[in-house]
Amino acid sequence: MTFTMIIQLLIVLAALYVGSRYGSLALGAISGIGLAVLVFGFGLKPGTPPTDVIYIIIAAVTCAGTLQASGGMDWMIQIAEKVLRRHPERITFLAPLVTFFLTVLVGTGHVVYTIMPIICDIALTKGIRPERPCAVASIASQVGITCSPIAAAVVAFVTISNANGYMVAIPQVLMVTIPACLLGLMCAAAASYHRGKDLDKDPKFQARLKDKEAYEFMFGRTATTLDKTVSRKGKASVFVFLGALLVIVCFAFFQMIKTGDGRPLCEALGLPKMNIVIQIIMLTAAALNIMFCDAKPRAAVSGPVWQSGMIAVVAIYGIAWLADTYFSNYMDLMKASLGEIVAEAPWAIAFVFFLVSVLINSQGAVVVSMLPLAYSLGIAGPVLLGVLPSVYGYFFIPNYPSDIATVNFDRSRTTVIGKYLLNHSFMMPGLISISVATVVGYLICNVLFPGYFASFTL
Repeated sequence: MTFTMIIQLLIVLAALYVGSRYGSLALGAISGIGLAVLVFGFGLKPGTPPTDVIYIIIAAVTCAGTLQASGGMDWMIQIAEKVLRRHPERITFLAPLVTFFLTVLVGTGHVVYTIMPIICDIALTKGIRPERPCAVASIASQVGITCSPIAAAVVAFVTISNANGYMVAIPQVLMVTIPACLLGLMCAAAASYHRGKDLDKDPKFQARLKDKEAYEFMFGRTATTLDKTVSRKGKASVFVFLGALLVIVCFAFFQMIKTGDGRPLCEALGLPKMNIVIQIIMLTAAALNIMFCDAKPRAAVSGPVWQSGMIAVVAIYGIAWLADTYFSNYMDLMKASLGEIVAEAPWAIAFVFFLVSVLINSQGAVVVSMLPLAYSLGIAGPVLLGVLPSVYGYFFIPNYPSDIATVNFDRSRTTVIGKYLLNHSFMMPGLISISVATVVGYLICNVLFPGYFASFTL
């Protein structure tokens, strides 16, 4: 690695670090500064922005935004709340399952903002230390991204893999990530079940109980969505959304089936590629929600789901373009220097994915920016599919909005960001869930069913 390469890499890392400190749109925008320095300052050839992935995110987020605007998402949250309140003693296990599956359905972890106050309220009322379910539930809301058929990370993995000759389809990705991530989350929940002191033995919590103002803050109100009235049109929008997901999955199965001449069935039938199918179906569902389910366009674009999705678009646009510019200019040199390491331990790419995620706070951006490099180094598709859960590492430094919001939602103040930054409530469940999910995913693809995930022929 030359001195110039090191300087340029430091510029890339500096842009990512500064962007993460400002947050929100800054991740993508400040990446533009790094890109300008590399292109105009060092004369590197500009890379290619990931337009296909960006278009899919825009379509999916638009659909999810209309679902929220119609009131359909409120109905989904109400159903989730009923499940949690029916079994409050199991909140530490049920809460992460609820946030996980909400993310799987909607494609974004930002739905956690609505359900998290309810999780805290149920735990506090039951006398369970809220840190136990809240921390693992926040982790679960992000873990679910690699298990969602419309999430940027999954779509990007399929699109980039297909372009590199690994003809994987969305259902096959989910066959690996969903069981692996669920097992990881349940291990994290089990480790959290007796985490910390019980509330009746916690001196800090007991001191707060004696403070009238603090007591009123904790127990003087109840967080719930059950008092909201969801219209029939709002409920209908949920079925429109779920129907769109079902159609996408069905198209993905057509992509898996091969004809006698080895071509995918969807290609033989003259159907468009999967990235085009997702965009068409999502935009159609959004239109149906607007026309028949009373989803106001202005409400859709002002809602948190649409806004957070657009922020993700900008982040992926800038970060992936910056990374592609750097790596594409030095690909031959990287192949030569990393070839032996990759040949001996290809699974070690999981550590690279994790570390990059710590920096850029976006699983989709990690996939878009790092997966082409991984394929160019000769790492096999099944290995990359197996370690896909490792693209979530931004819990390590607790500056992600869902984690910060969870700390603020916990009225008991047991969910914390520690004095030394890294000793926070999300570290333990995050490390356990991602470690277990990555190991299990790798075993599924490369040990238990290596033939199936290598050939993908039905």
